[in-house]
Amino acid sequence: MDGREHYTFILISALLPLFGVVAAIVLLWNKLVGPADMVAFGIMYVIAGLGVSTGYHRLLAHRAFQTTRPLRIFFAAAGAMAGQGPPITWVAHHRRHHRVADKPGDPHSPYHDEEPGLKGALKGLWHAHMGWLFERGLSSDPMRYCPDILRDKDMRFISKHFTWFVLAGVALPGLIGFTLTGTLFGAMTGALWGGLVRFFFANHVTYAVNSIGHYFGRRRFATPDESRNVGWLALFSFGEAWHNNHHAFPRSASHGMRWYELDISALVIRGLERLKLADHVIRIDRERQEAKALAWEKLGGGRHARSTPAKPLAERRTAAVGIVDVE
Repeated sequence: MDGREHYTFILISALLPLFGVVAAIVLLWNKLVGPADMVAFGIMYVIAGLGVSTGYHRLLAHRAFQTTRPLRIFFAAAGAMAGQGPPITWVAHHRRHHRVADKPGDPHSPYHDEEPGLKGALKGLWHAHMGWLFERGLSSDPMRYCPDILRDKDMRFISKHFTWFVLAGVALPGLIGFTLTGTLFGAMTGALWGGLVRFFFANHVTYAVNSIGHYFGRRRFATPDESRNVGWLALFSFGEAWHNNHHAFPRSASHGMRWYELDISALVIRGLERLKLADHVIRIDRERQEAKALAWEKLGGGRHARSTPAKPLAERRTAAVGIVDVE
């Protein structure tokens, strides 16, 4: 997917789900929505949500755990159905974000131009939420940021045929709707709710982690960025909104660092581990958390704090011998 194709896809993916939501509201107003539609929505929300959170983010971008090839393909395919971009592109952007979070070069920081006042804050939040996707010059070189993903033939296949996976993410809930109702109308409304409406809501939850999660909320760790923990958003994002925890320890398989911080993706990974379907699960013990918190407090946190970004993966000596330690 080249720059022009990506821009066209983003434009369509922004407008079409919006039209789908309008259509869904009209149907809801006229009481033409049934339990099958809600089932299709729920199933696809979970599949696509875990695809992004557990698959794209924790498995591929941060290598927080390892799993079998079939499950790796499943999670990546589910992430592609979310419609946020091919796995190679998504991972490249995300690793670049972590390298320079809330500093020059971050593709989706709400502080990208530092314009003061309410107007500047709103512009920054829009940029971090969705505006960055429309930048024609947007590029994070996969060869530089994720050569490990680029070498994976399964990820190359999913990335190359990404559009078909997105369409499958609309067709599958249509099939669910047809199976449950036995009617063509049920298939159409299933595709609407489980496809377009789910697409709209699930993706805006992810976008909110980038915008709200770097602007509002609590900071347990004085990280050299503006990441925040947003408890109410964590449930809908499968644990992604414990964002300050994540920026403190990017490789951790669990973003919820306390027992009361619900992290659905972490529970899924733990379940897979117990079934012997996941291993090399990265965990950060309480002692290490507290030691790092103390060190950061001495330096002072926030986007103006001093930091030394790690080199992109392709520029590290370890990458040449196949030892990957992704932050």
